[in-house]
Amino acid sequence: MQACVRYVKETGAQQLRVPYDYVTPDDWVPAGFPLGTWLADQRKSHKAGCLDAGRVEQLAGLGMVWSHQDVAFEEGLAAARAWAAVHGHLLPPAAAVWDGYPVGTWTKNQRFAARAADTNAERREAGLAVETGTGALTEARRAALEETDPGWCPVWDTGWQRCFRLVQNLLQDGGVLPVVVGKVIVQGEDLGRWVTAQRHGWEQLLPAQQWLLDNVLGIEPAEEAEQPVRRTQDTMWAVNLCAARQFHAREGHLKVPRKHVERLEGGAAVGRQNGAEEPVTVRLGTWLDNVRKRADRLTEQRRADLDALGMRW
Repeated sequence: MQACVRYVKETGAQQLRVPYDYVTPDDWVPAGFPLGTWLADQRKSHKAGCLDAGRVEQLAGLGMVWSHQDVAFEEGLAAARAWAAVHGHLLPPAAAVWDGYPVGTWTKNQRFAARAADTNAERREAGLAVETGTGALTEARRAALEETDPGWCPVWDTGWQRCFRLVQNLLQDGGVLPVVVGKVIVQGEDLGRWVTAQRHGWEQLLPAQQWLLDNVLGIEPAEEAEQPVRRTQDTMWAVNLCAARQFHAREGHLKVPRKHVERLEGGAAVGRQNGAEEPVTVRLGTWLDNVRKRADRLTEQRRADLDALGMRW
């Protein structure tokens, strides 16, 4: 309350409308107090009916804004700006929280509101009726969000945009384009895996995404020789049989537990991808069980290959 009184006195405000991220200056008493978040907590307690009547009266006397709707956007924007300043973008996962505020959910809701506003604008331009503008993002609020991050509301998946921005930030900080899977992990995103996926899935991207990858990040589509080997039923059988032989050579039998997974360290040629031999994992126990169920449909050669390993039919 002492901080509230000082705030009203210093600002001359008629209402106790304090930014969510406001902290009292060092020369105040109390100093360094998170007044904005404290008032947000009082607002929640009041709404839940848990705030003492005397305290309600004290705050009301200072012009407390009790309606959450009146301050909700300002609170969310303050948390979003703080989150973006640390992470380099405003594309938080839905579960992201900043200083107790659900910034991920809030940002997601603003995207819904922005798309509702775009839909309404398209209907007006087409001469169609707009039932209601409730829930649509205003131009002023959109401008505030775009000032924080121009790419905060992409037309495509936000996960794609998040990885794009992370790679962009990496390059701007002097890093090199990540191309190896599992080597560069930022904010939980495997950027090497993402870059590889864009190169090999180029044709599935929108033209605007292709332009961004090419002109901003310097990413080009994969050459034909780099494309992964398409696995036919024959090649899949060869991979599984290779795993069975490896297990038999190591264990001396083919009594494989149902849940056993065999790892081929780049061994089978059919396991090669992107021009390099990558490890291949085979759910060997499950595969052998499935083979037993369709034993009568196997070719003589396939049955003989498994018999040679002591297959239990």
